[in-house]
Amino acid sequence: MANNNQHKDLAYYMALPYTIQIRFMNDESGQYFYASVAELDGCQSHGKTYAEAYESVREAMEGYLEVKLEYGDYIPEPAEEDQYSGKFNLRVPKSLHRQLSERAAAENVSLNQYCLYKLSK
Repeated sequence: MANNNQHKDLAYYMALPYTIQIRFMNDESGQYFYASVAELDGCQSHGKTYAEAYESVREAMEGYLEVKLEYGDYIPEPAEEDQYSGKFNLRVPKSLHRQLSERAAAENVSLNQYCLYKLSK
């Protein structure tokens, strides 16, 4: 992959709106909060509290990004909302198209509304 890091420093990447996911865990290790960064594969940490897990994963991000920058490795950036139009095409078998259309008609909604409902479950 091409190097996207040219003229971008640690401060640039740390200011981006990366997706930080924090979950409460209760497993053989005990009770803790597990934090990860969705866009940065392998960038994760944990803490005794939610706040501690957040701070810890931000520190992990710094280390992760510093190494990537040092070696000129590709660093994914979070997707921006305007990259998504809200539309996509999907090809399905004719039998499924018919089945979905019939169910939408039975619910007295459009095929689009019915599919949106089914996808959001």
